[in-house]
Amino acid sequence: MAILTENRLRLSIIVRKALTLKNFTPNEIIQLYDQHTKATGQIFEPEAIDRVHWWTDGQPCLVNAIARECIEKQLKNDFSKPITAEMVELAVQTIILRRDVHIDSLLERLNEKRVRKIIEPVILGFAEDIDYMSDDSTYCLNLGLIKIEDDQISPGNRTYGEVFIRTLSYNTQFALQSKIQPSWALADRLDMNSLLKTFQQFWRENSEIWIEKYDYKEAAPHLVLQVLLQRVINGGGDILREYASGRKRFDLCVLYAEKKYPLELKLKYSAKTEPEGLEQLGSYMEIMGAREGWLIIFDRNKDTSWENKLYWKTVDTIHGTIHVVGC
Repeated sequence: MAILTENRLRLSIIVRKALTLKNFTPNEIIQLYDQHTKATGQIFEPEAIDRVHWWTDGQPCLVNAIARECIEKQLKNDFSKPITAEMVELAVQTIILRRDVHIDSLLERLNEKRVRKIIEPVILGFAEDIDYMSDDSTYCLNLGLIKIEDDQISPGNRTYGEVFIRTLSYNTQFALQSKIQPSWALADRLDMNSLLKTFQQFWRENSEIWIEKYDYKEAAPHLVLQVLLQRVINGGGDILREYASGRKRFDLCVLYAEKKYPLELKLKYSAKTEPEGLEQLGSYMEIMGAREGWLIIFDRNKDTSWENKLYWKTVDTIHGTIHVVGC
């Protein structure tokens, strides 16, 4: 299979447009890109191919789109230069922000009730509550919005997972621009404590308003907080999102000024939420190589007063310091 230019094989056009082709394996991605290398002499560095698979899980449209973005847009068809991992990262972010046709057509489905019934618990980490055999699950699976691995449901690939969050909170990004300024991003670090303390007060004053703006009402706290984080680091950092499917949590790691800030978002569902969160976040901190983390717990019980919902405490664990942030 060839890729990239319009006058190449017709099959490349099919790959661009099809939404349900079987995903490529890592070896098939290598074979696909190797055809371009043989035709032009331009190579894809091994690290670049690894990043393509990491972001796409072999989704054909994305595999093709990333290559075209690197070669045609970034390098202007200069085949003398290799495709690097850095180029792939830039291409992915461009595709996400541009919302290519195939992504846009898939994301229109997020507004459908049957899709929301599946995607919302995936965002919240409650995928274990989903009936894998239901028509709704099958529908989302066939669209490629989700995948099932080791009896766990997660986004179809990392690119889709990133776009889920950005798409569902798209309007909020603009609305928050005038309300919260990114003053916590310092030259050498991110003042995460001040940021989250400000968010606590903001959430107390505005949560009812913002929740009503979302069809995904249960996921609204997660979405609004991530909009704030994205706005603060825009142009100077990145966010790694881990859909902790079936573990009642959503893991984030903010990367800024060569430092890592791991966060875990949880809905309070019982007295076990905090101790479970401390243990889970500690394990995540160890994976990320960080000694400080933030556990954000959203209490959606309307009978609980804000005085009891909002709290801050710092816990020393074997994994490092964890700040527990009640919202």
